[in-house]
Amino acid sequence: MIALTWAIKVDETFLHTLVVQVMVERELTSSVPVACFKATLSKLLGVTIIGGSLLVKVPQIVKILKNKSGEGINVFSVLLDLFAITAMLSYSFMRGFPFSAWGDAVFLGIQTLIIAVLVMHYNGDTAKATAFLSAYLAVLFTANSGLTPIHILWACQAMNIPIVLISKFSQAYTNYSNGHTGQLSAATCFMLFFGSFVRIFTSIQETGDAAMITMYMCSTLANGVIVAQLLHYWNVGVKSKEKIKKKE
Repeated sequence: MIALTWAIKVDETFLHTLVVQVMVERELTSSVPVACFKATLSKLLGVTIIGGSLLVKVPQIVKILKNKSGEGINVFSVLLDLFAITAMLSYSFMRGFPFSAWGDAVFLGIQTLIIAVLVMHYNGDTAKATAFLSAYLAVLFTANSGLTPIHILWACQAMNIPIVLISKFSQAYTNYSNGHTGQLSAATCFMLFFGSFVRIFTSIQETGDAAMITMYMCSTLANGVIVAQLLHYWNVGVKSKEKIKKKE
């Protein structure tokens, strides 16, 4: 009798263990497709953003070259934006994050650098633009060659959060003061807004880095303000052009 009772208890324990094991396996199995979907979606979005970044600021560059003017573009804002992009690029590269998580920074950095140099040139500071270009390339090499300690790069990345906000809000203040958005390209601003918004998801999925995630959240907020101003001042730009045509 005792042996039978013991056998029943053993069987109950075995069945309980088996049920728990099956439940865990089912939970893990059911979560695999979700994880794979998120990872695949993140990669696809990352590659899409990188592809879009090839042209995201080209409309802005073309607009400056076409009008031969950097009117309405806050140089200080552009330089802060360039610092933020460079810090994020260097930090991600040295940390070994997947290229799909930060590759757009390469092309955004090149285009932002061109904008900064053009604005300085058309403002009559060609010598300053040349000196700045040389200094920037030297800093870029130092940051990505292993000469800069990783904790310094992390500090620069962490500084991106206030820098991004100051950069965008400086431009927003310039727009407000001028009563228009000047030579700002609507296409560029909209693409930057949607790009930073999507980057929140890809950063969570591929890096898990709190500094990067927070930076993109702040960037989305700030870019949203610029987009809102573009929409608000849209008719102002149209009316000013009509006035110029009437005078001519």
